[in-house]
Amino acid sequence: MQKYVCEPCGYVYDPEIGDPDSGIEPGTAFEDIPEDWVCPICGVGKDEFVPED
Repeated sequence: MQKYVCEPCGYVYDPEIGDPDSGIEPGTAFEDIPEDWVCPICGVGKDEFVPED
């Protein structure tokens, strides 16, 4: 699955890990994360994330 990077802070969302602290289970694709989810580091929305190269 594709990893996504937060452009402002560099946090990498890894679908294999998810974001358990925010209720995102491991194995959750970025596209399947709720639209109101925010970066756990800097708080920006999903629209600030880009696919990792």
